[in-house]
Amino acid sequence: MTNLYSVGIGVGSQNSKGEWLEVFYPAPVLAPSAGIQSALSQIIGEVKEDAAVILDASMITKLADAFTQAGESLQAELTGKLAASSKPVVAVALVSDSEATSVPAAYLKLHLISHRLVKPHGTNLSGIFGVLPNVAWTNEGAIDLTELPQRQLEARMQGCSLQVSCVDKFPKMTDYVVPGGVRIADTSRVRLGAYIGEGTTIMHEGFVNFNAGAEGPNMIEGRISAGVFIGAGSDLGGSSSTMGTLSGGGNIVISVGKECLLGANAGIGIPLGDRCTVEAGLYITAGTKVLMLDDQLNKVGKTKARELAGRTDLLFRRNSMTGAVECLTNQTAIELNEALHAHN
Repeated sequence: MTNLYSVGIGVGSQNSKGEWLEVFYPAPVLAPSAGIQSALSQIIGEVKEDAAVILDASMITKLADAFTQAGESLQAELTGKLAASSKPVVAVALVSDSEATSVPAAYLKLHLISHRLVKPHGTNLSGIFGVLPNVAWTNEGAIDLTELPQRQLEARMQGCSLQVSCVDKFPKMTDYVVPGGVRIADTSRVRLGAYIGEGTTIMHEGFVNFNAGAEGPNMIEGRISAGVFIGAGSDLGGSSSTMGTLSGGGNIVISVGKECLLGANAGIGIPLGDRCTVEAGLYITAGTKVLMLDDQLNKVGKTKARELAGRTDLLFRRNSMTGAVECLTNQTAIELNEALHAHN
């Protein structure tokens, strides 16, 4: 038997052509047990390459029984409930962590991150933009954009209003996954595929893209761009920003270490080590000229910020008299209020 990378039994939406728009997985599995793999192979056959198989009611019932016999009670219970679904049900089995080639496979990978089964960069999301369709996300679910005008007309004719909350490739995370122990003030600002660690608070201005997130506990009032991961205990102040690798960061993976502070309206285009502080309003890119103020960093004089990437215990500030960006050894680390992040 091939050892599978990941398995998911989900229910989703298709357009009138039978093309997938999205898939919801109640309990995705990373590195599935031998029992799960054996049960699945009884229904869809031996999996030798990535597969996405639509299941009818009979197949769903048989799969639930196979999970029960294998001692996989959670998968058996959830799968059994899907037998009554009016929406298409799909079984996805990924042989390896290769690029997703179908919408069901792409959604399974996004679920793995938001379910905290892997961290950002922990699964291969290369090419995902080319796989996912642009979709109208409405109060009646996902709708193909070419079919939206007819659906809007039908709703109006019935005296209803079809509400389109956004048009995007990625839905909001909380329509699929609500991780335990978090606060999210505006759920529309967190995409599926975000990793939100326990104890994290995301305020109204906070934004978390896919393949990005916060280890927890964290206070997020700024932007976590795609590919960026924030270490435990760090605070992103209001309207602060992290440069993503998809939009200007090049090949540098931007990250923020533990117990860091990005002040309000601050931003970074370099990775930060632990216990770093960036003054409010200061945006540091890789080419920013930085004046070193102490010899504890083994650097004195001017250098480019990229030379300080990943270094710990740094304080970045702008001289209010000269406008020069300065750096010196950070003598203190921030400490989050425990009461604010105990989300029981």
